[in-house]
Amino acid sequence: MAGPLLAAAVVLGEGEIRDLNDSKALSAGLREELYIEVLKDAVAVSVVSFPAWWIDQNGVGIANKEALRRAVEGVRLYSGCALADGNLGLGPGVECLPRADARSAAVAAASVVAKVLRDGAMLALSGEHTGYGFERNRGYGTLEHRIVLREAGPCRVHRFSYTGVTG
Repeated sequence: MAGPLLAAAVVLGEGEIRDLNDSKALSAGLREELYIEVLKDAVAVSVVSFPAWWIDQNGVGIANKEALRRAVEGVRLYSGCALADGNLGLGPGVECLPRADARSAAVAAASVVAKVLRDGAMLALSGEHTGYGFERNRGYGTLEHRIVLREAGPCRVHRFSYTGVTG
C-alpha cells in the first residue's frame, strides 16, 4: 500500500551461499546476513526501484514487469543466461519460471537483495512519515496500517491506486 517497488538481478560468483532461499521464507535477521554474503560473492548486481507515484501512474503489473526487465538488463553483460521468477514474459532471452526464487540461487539472491533494500527504504520512510508504522508493517496492508490510513489519511509515499488508500 505504500513505498517503492524494487526488483533486483544478481549474477553469483563461484562461492556457495548456504541457506539462500526465497526472501519471504527467511527471517529478517537471516535475510540481512545473506544480503551481505550475496554482495560479497556477486559478480554483478542490478537494482531498479519505482516510487509509489510511478506505480500509480503505470499500474503495479507494468511497474513490476518493467523493474524486473531493467534489472535483468543491468546484469546481462555478466551472465550467460537470464532466469526470472514468475511468468511475466520479459522478452527473448529471459526464461520466466514460477517459484524460481525457491529453485535458483541467483534468483533467491535477487529476492533477498530486493527485500532487504525495500525494508531499509521503508525504515527510512518511517522517520519521515511517522505514525504509519512503516518500520513494522513495511507499507503492507496490515490491520495497523489500515487503521492509521482511515484515521490520518495517506501520505505522499502511499499508492493511491490501491484499494484502501484514498486521497
